[in-house]
Amino acid sequence: MDSIKVIVNNSKARFNYFLEAFLECGIELKGSEIKSVRKTGASLADSYIVIRNGEAYILNMHIAPYEQGNIFNHDPNRTRKLLLHKKEIQKMEQKAAEQAMTIVPTKLYLKKGKLKVEIALGKGKKLYDKRETIKRRDDERMMAKAKKSIGRFDE
Repeated sequence: MDSIKVIVNNSKARFNYFLEAFLECGIELKGSEIKSVRKTGASLADSYIVIRNGEAYILNMHIAPYEQGNIFNHDPNRTRKLLLHKKEIQKMEQKAAEQAMTIVPTKLYLKKGKLKVEIALGKGKKLYDKRETIKRRDDERMMAKAKKSIGRFDE
């Protein structure tokens, strides 16, 4: 079984988009970046994927500078290349263009010691869809709370 340690989930992407066509890919990092991710984590908020010249890049992903990195430290919001096969990139680009979708990162995790990014195609939600999501989440929370309180009285 693969040992997977989730570093960050992009809950904002799940809230703002209907997600489909998930894909795991590697990410090209510098030495101080992987050390920083392992120690302090990263942020996927407001990050997205672009495809230029047949290569995929992740923009606005924040990785804090490594404390012991001195002059060899990295720029926290630099553009990083994603490691995907050419056919996978073409397939994602084609689907995104055909269906007017955005490619967004959904999860950042370590798998067998290597940093991986899960990306997905996202179709933007309208305001009423977001309200429905909030309502459903609140209802589930209330039901769980009610079940928990009923369970206490049964004993």
